[in-house]
Amino acid sequence: MASYNRVILLGNLTRDPEMKYLPSGTAVANFGMAMSERYTDRTTGEQRENVCFVDLEAWDRQAEIVNEYLSKGSPVFIEGSLKFDSWETPEGEKRSRLKVRVFRLQLIGGRRDGDEVGGGYTQATPPDTTSMQGQSDQTSGSSESASDTSTEDNIPF
Repeated sequence: MASYNRVILLGNLTRDPEMKYLPSGTAVANFGMAMSERYTDRTTGEQRENVCFVDLEAWDRQAEIVNEYLSKGSPVFIEGSLKFDSWETPEGEKRSRLKVRVFRLQLIGGRRDGDEVGGGYTQATPPDTTSMQGQSDQTSGSSESASDTSTEDNIPF
């Protein structure tokens, strides 16, 4: 039987990333993430919130990016796969944990010092619409500017 192991998450970090380096020099960052879902309880009509906490690990350059740009509370978009870890404690107890190994991450928002990173947005200057003003007025039948009325006729391709 075929299988597919892919996870897509959008949430906020629950703690600062913990960065480690293996003896080979490979970087590994471990961090946690929380996702919340809000809904209205059908029986009581009250607003409820369901929060899910997930452990994540990133490797190599992604680990360095996580460590450099993310901190507790940072929003992030993650793609990865589920990974099952099991170990035995010094007392002989068996433990296990399910976590997500990060394949792709997208930073959302900016750094705390105001510098934009990752998925930060900048406001673009609108193009000069003076040459399209007459065409826009004719096609839309209004006196609004070309930047206010977008029609398929205004697309240059």
